[in-house]
Amino acid sequence: MNEVLMQETKTEDPAVTEQEEAPRKKRFHLPKGKKGRKWMKILVVLVVVAAVVVGCVAQTRKSVNSQLGSSYLVDTVQRRDLTVAVSGTATLEPADSYNVTTLVSGEILSAPFEEGDHVEKDTLLYTLDNSDAQNSMDRANISVEQAQLNYQQALEMRSPTVPISGVISEVYVHNGDTVSSGTALAKVVSSTELTIDFMFPYTAADTFYIGQPASVFVGDFEGSVAGTVVSISDTQVVTSNGMQASSVRVKLTNPGVVSDSFTASASIGGYASYGNASVHMSGVETVYATGSGTVTGFEKLAGSNVTKGEVLCTVDSESIRDQIQNAKLNLETAQLSSQTAADTVDDYNIKSPISGEVIEKNFKAGDKVEGVSSGNLAVIYDLSYLKLEMNVHELDIGKVEVGQKVRITSNAREGEEYIGVVDKISINGTTANGATNYPVTIVIEDYGDLLPGMNVSAQIIGEEVPDVLTVPVEAVDRDGTVLVPGPGAMSEDGTTVADPSKIEKREVTVGRNDDQYIEVTDGLSEGDTILILNQASTLMQTMMGG
Repeated sequence: MNEVLMQETKTEDPAVTEQEEAPRKKRFHLPKGKKGRKWMKILVVLVVVAAVVVGCVAQTRKSVNSQLGSSYLVDTVQRRDLTVAVSGTATLEPADSYNVTTLVSGEILSAPFEEGDHVEKDTLLYTLDNSDAQNSMDRANISVEQAQLNYQQALEMRSPTVPISGVISEVYVHNGDTVSSGTALAKVVSSTELTIDFMFPYTAADTFYIGQPASVFVGDFEGSVAGTVVSISDTQVVTSNGMQASSVRVKLTNPGVVSDSFTASASIGGYASYGNASVHMSGVETVYATGSGTVTGFEKLAGSNVTKGEVLCTVDSESIRDQIQNAKLNLETAQLSSQTAADTVDDYNIKSPISGEVIEKNFKAGDKVEGVSSGNLAVIYDLSYLKLEMNVHELDIGKVEVGQKVRITSNAREGEEYIGVVDKISINGTTANGATNYPVTIVIEDYGDLLPGMNVSAQIIGEEVPDVLTVPVEAVDRDGTVLVPGPGAMSEDGTTVADPSKIEKREVTVGRNDDQYIEVTDGLSEGDTILILNQASTLMQTMMGG
């Protein structure tokens, strides 16, 4: 049917058919003549190039397969000495470091150190101008003194004290009495010695002599008290009634009841003194109440001995207690302000908080600093030892103990090995991607030419296990199995896998391991062949489309 239709089409319009066929011939056929031969040559060249490319790819694949070998590596179970170790990398740090900063501002007056200097802890690094802070501290100290005085006075209101040591000569109040500020409580004399100046009318001064006995009559007391002449006037004096008289001073011991309110007369060498003379006491103090309240605890009597500062009694009231509390609070506030001012002054003396080496000095005498905005004034490293913090996987942390030896190497010091020791194991782990790492601090005391900031590799040396059956770590799968060749799996020479379908899995029991090998305690014997999946070969075959 189709052939009939095509014939009919050609028959109906031959002209049109020839015109349409011409382009089709150009589209699918090479031109005749010189142009045809030219296109033929190009086509041949393209075919040759394509063949070369395909050949190169095949040769490359063959070469790669030849280099990587089989998809399985062949190994045997062997006895080896294992050293259980945990490896990692970290960056070296100094034993301690400190960035010297300041919170205060001012001009630097002195900075007596340089980069590279070794400084001890509390060494003065910078002295700043502290004149304003010093003035503030002085004012704060004055406030403390005033507050201390007010507090002491408040305490005196409740507990009046004796101002001098001596004897109570008079008592003015008793327990239960209510007193107000200014009320006299008692009189205290500091000495038992009394002195009295007597006048002897119409008697020459040379009538008396120093040390001469005297009989003294005090007040209205019966009898006399023995005294002694201690001084005689050089000239005569005139009494109030116009008589010429000599003045004689007599000293005597207070019988315990005499005060400066008493008067006395005397008889010396048969001469009687004129009138009554006042008794003079060398030290007399009256104790007054300084607050209003009720007297309690007053147990002293006239004639009782007292010492300076001794509490005489208690004068108590709510008002006095309130004044004491307020005075105490004011004192504490003043003391805190004084301490703050003193600390501020001390802030202008910047000291080294650690012993170490100055690795940076950023300011010098004459420079001005503006508090924390000035940044680090200096940087100090304690280089007594170096340390590093290595992250250890949760599966290995049980192998690490404080005190274990650590081998340290660095690309910056190629060929050199240093020995460190595990100093601390932190239980503050960091979890990422379903696994936790724990920081282990390692200390290197003999660090030679190593410097802070260098990157190092560390191997923590654990248990040493001699002569045990081992296989490569990568030979053991996560499920505790290894690959072994079954019957007919290996080539005749036993070096390659001939039939991967005959490879078998075998369960094993493993023990300790190092970075390369793991102990096998059950499931394999010495000399057994094991197979390890060649990851590199498998990856390359996948890339090459194998």
